[in-house]
Amino acid sequence: MKKILIYIVLILLSSNWLLAKTINVNYKASFGILGTIATIDNKIIIKKDTYEIDTRLKFKGFAKLLLGTQQEHYVSKGFIKNGFFVSYYYYAMSQKDNRNKLNEYFIDHKTKSITKRRRKWKNGKLYYDKKKDLNFYAKDDLLTLYFNMDKHIKAHKNQKNFILNVAGLEKQKGKVKITVATAKDKQKYKNDLGSSASWYAKALIVQKNFKHKKGDILLSVSKDGYIKKAVIKDLVMYGDAVLKRVESRR
Repeated sequence: MKKILIYIVLILLSSNWLLAKTINVNYKASFGILGTIATIDNKIIIKKDTYEIDTRLKFKGFAKLLLGTQQEHYVSKGFIKNGFFVSYYYYAMSQKDNRNKLNEYFIDHKTKSITKRRRKWKNGKLYYDKKKDLNFYAKDDLLTLYFNMDKHIKAHKNQKNFILNVAGLEKQKGKVKITVATAKDKQKYKNDLGSSASWYAKALIVQKNFKHKKGDILLSVSKDGYIKKAVIKDLVMYGDAVLKRVESRR
């Protein structure tokens, strides 16, 4: 009987696995005269009405020499509603040498609230652990913002500008302004992003490394709905940073 039960469980697990769909959407980051500085590997696992996005950033070239052993790992988990990824958990881990930093965001859609937990370790010992409730609510985090962008553009049809709330952007109170390129503006975007995109847009963000504290991320999307290329403008000293898609397989 025990063997039969184990056999049934294995069949159910394997059947459930077959229902899952994994999508890899990977990018290469370059930075002015420094050339390639990182690769970003994104694995999207979709199972029924849930999703998980796992993103790993690996530094290359000059950036690796400068940052040494630093590693970045990001995870978003949630459910799928009307085609959108809706986050309920966002994880951002940074590791370097003997130090680890972790930010976690817990999004409660019933109470429309977000709790952030920040922890720090040194030599494997936890020395900082603090929770706080954020003063805004969001359905997106920094990963779903990127992978939902095509759907957001379509949902805001005929709107040149709209605002999205995003967990992970406390410095700008969670708000990101999206501007969709009009027919008149498209040529300016094509100069930076190429001419074969389905649409073009830009996201206004706040970041200390921009010359004027605010800067635009220019975006273009492929026909399959995923970002094809992104250009971050006005970075101090080194010029523009470019993120270019290098692989996508289903």
